[in-house]
Amino acid sequence: MDHRYMALALSLGRRGQGNTWPNPAVGCVIVKEGRIVGRGWTQPSGRPHAEVVALAQAGAAARGATAYVTLEPCSHHGKTPPCAEALIAAGVARVVAAVTDSDPRVSGQGFQMLRDAGIEVTTGVLAEEAARDLSGFFQRVETGRPALTLKLANSFDGRIATATGESQWITGPEARRYVHGLRGTHDAVMVGGGTARADDPSLTVRDMGVERQPVRVVLSRRLDLPLMGNLARTARDVPVWICHGPDLDPLLERSWRDLGAELIACPLAQGQIDPAAALQALGQRGLTRVFCEGGGALAAALLAQDLVDDLIGFTAGLAIGAEGLPGIGAMGLERLSEAPRYQLVETRPIGADVLHRWRRG
Repeated sequence: MDHRYMALALSLGRRGQGNTWPNPAVGCVIVKEGRIVGRGWTQPSGRPHAEVVALAQAGAAARGATAYVTLEPCSHHGKTPPCAEALIAAGVARVVAAVTDSDPRVSGQGFQMLRDAGIEVTTGVLAEEAARDLSGFFQRVETGRPALTLKLANSFDGRIATATGESQWITGPEARRYVHGLRGTHDAVMVGGGTARADDPSLTVRDMGVERQPVRVVLSRRLDLPLMGNLARTARDVPVWICHGPDLDPLLERSWRDLGAELIACPLAQGQIDPAAALQALGQRGLTRVFCEGGGALAAALLAQDLVDDLIGFTAGLAIGAEGLPGIGAMGLERLSEAPRYQLVETRPIGADVLHRWRRG
C-alpha cells in the first residue's frame, strides 16, 4: 500500500510544478486506518508546504496516522516553521518519504527530528520517480542551475521555418495546446533574441487556468528586442527577464527597465551570451525548471555545452527542404561520438503530429 499512496502523493506534487519556485513542488497524503484523511501539495510561491496543507485538512484525524510525502520534511525555520515540527505536533505515528532533501539545511535532519520524536520513518518509496519530479530543485541546490527542457517543433525534415521565415503554423492546434500545458509546469519559458524578434511571442500560458504565469526569459546580447512587441507591452503584468551582454545601448537599457523588465548581465562565450552562465544566473534567482523554445542558435549552444536535461520534439507531416531554417543551428561536430545522445522516454501522436520525449542518459 505504501507505493499506492506515494504514487498519489507524487501526482499531487506535480500539480505544483511551475508554481512553487524557489521551493520544491511536494505532495503529501495522510492515511489513517486505510482511509485518506488529508491531501496537500505545495501552494503557489512555495507556501504553505504540502504537509501543512494536508495536516490542516486531516485535523484531529492526523493523530496516529501515516503521512506519505514525496520529499523529506523540512527541519529549518525559514519563512514558515518546519514541516517536521508540524507532523510531530499533529501526532502522526509514521512518515513515509520518497527521497532525502539535498538542501544542506535539511538533508537528513528532518528525518532525525521525526525519529527523535518517536515517529517511525520509512524512506526510498518510489524514490526514482520522485527524484525525476524534483530534479530541477535538486539540480539547483547541487549545481546552481535549473533543469532545462528543450522543445522543438519541426517539419519532417527538421525545419522550423521556410527560407522566408514563415513558421506559423508547422504543427497543429493540439500540439500547440500541449505546449501551453508544458509551459505551465515550468518556472520559466526561455527563447533566444532571434526568436523574440522574428516571432514576437507572448510566451504565456493561455486557456489553462494557471495561477502563476512562468517568467519569460530572453537571451539577447545587445537588448535589441521590439520595444512595442508582446513582451514589452506585458512586462509589468508577467515578468520578463532579459539576459544580456556587457555592452549595452544606455537608451535601450533605460527603456527596458522603464517597461518593467529585469536585466541580467551575463558574460559572453564565442561572441554570444554564455548559456551556462545565464542558467546559473537564473538559478541564483530561484528558478528550478526552465522550458526553452529555441531558436536554432540557442538550441545548438545549449546542446553543445551539455545543458539540456530533457528533449521534447513535435514532428509535423510536411517537408520544407534544405533551404528552410534548421531547428538546431551549427554545432561544429566532426564525429558522431561528439554528439549528445538521449534516451527515448515516449512517443505518441498529438493530433496530426508526433510527440517524442527524450531524457539525458
